[in-house]
Amino acid sequence: MNSFIAAIKTAGGSVRISATYRPKERAYLMHYSAAISNGNIAPASVPAMDGVNIEWVHDTPAESISAATSMKTAYAIVFPPALVSRHSDKTAIDMTITGMSGKSIVDAAGTTVSITNLSDLNPVGATYGVNKLVSDPPHWSADGH
Repeated sequence: MNSFIAAIKTAGGSVRISATYRPKERAYLMHYSAAISNGNIAPASVPAMDGVNIEWVHDTPAESISAATSMKTAYAIVFPPALVSRHSDKTAIDMTITGMSGKSIVDAAGTTVSITNLSDLNPVGATYGVNKLVSDPPHWSADGH
């Protein structure tokens, strides 16, 4: 991961990291706040988690959804987070890469690759063992999931 980021920076690009390791407790809060907020689960149906003291059910359904939506917003959730993910396994990173269009980058094998659009970085990342999950713009991981 670090070598890929270093290669991007050496090529003149910028990297903004927004998420790395996600403890299981945080994943639980993120997953269920988004699920409630998006209407995918009723607050009363959320299973309890040992070590997490939270009340998902408030006085009214609207208050429950509002509280979950506030948490979702505070976590800056854009894509519904998985309950168990590569972030929990310490094998994923969410990063926004900018400034690479029109530049060249050296892959892990030492080959220089021209970048015309951001997706050109996907095979370069793979040479460093960092694989792009195309459906989730900032997400990269050890296996692309």
